[in-house]
Amino acid sequence: MARSVTGDELREATIERADASGATFRDVDLSGIRMRGVYLVDADIDGDIEGLTINGVDVEPLIQAELDRRHPERAARTAADPEELRAGWAALEAMWAPTMARAAALPPGAVDRSVDGEWSFAQTLRHLVMATDSWFGVGIQGRADAWHPLGMPFWEWTDQARAAGLLVDTTPPYGEVVAAREGRVAMVRDYLATATAEDLAIPNDGPPWADSSVTALDCIHVIANEEWLHHRYATRDLDLLALD
Repeated sequence: MARSVTGDELREATIERADASGATFRDVDLSGIRMRGVYLVDADIDGDIEGLTINGVDVEPLIQAELDRRHPERAARTAADPEELRAGWAALEAMWAPTMARAAALPPGAVDRSVDGEWSFAQTLRHLVMATDSWFGVGIQGRADAWHPLGMPFWEWTDQARAAGLLVDTTPPYGEVVAAREGRVAMVRDYLATATAEDLAIPNDGPPWADSSVTALDCIHVIANEEWLHHRYATRDLDLLALD
């Protein structure tokens, strides 16, 4: 019978001669994991991958190169020149446009349906609202009150988000979610329209969970990465909803 393992139960554990076939790992820190003599067949790995070596080959550069080839809009995640950032943000907006239209055409309530335990489409948009508020509103603008109440936090910050007044446990009307989302996208677009290299170099403290001081450019890179990653998750789940 399947069971859930949470917390630090497996931290620095040694797992030998175990059958983990069909297991699901979600929001799990696998940093520094060593796998020897494993059978990895038909596996699906999705997440932030840094320094992954498989059979002696560092595969991360191969993965990143292929993702860049398939998705040129990823350029906004690393662009440093203001013009390149503006073009990259426009590409991200263009990437999202047909996806938003696709979601709008779904049957009533579909945008609030979870697929395989992941966020619904509406919750994904709400998370992007909070990501923008955190790194642009709190970070670049320095506004302690930047968080929109419809924002959706990452799971580790759920309690703090509730305390800050975010309506984490509600299912708001989709139109309100879209309006909040469009407002945040416009905020970044308007900022980038006039941003200079000097503006992008200005340091700030970032959101409360930032490890150290960051620059405005760092904040834009985080937002762009969130935009690309969560678009991929959203389209993956929309494909599954279409099969229902």
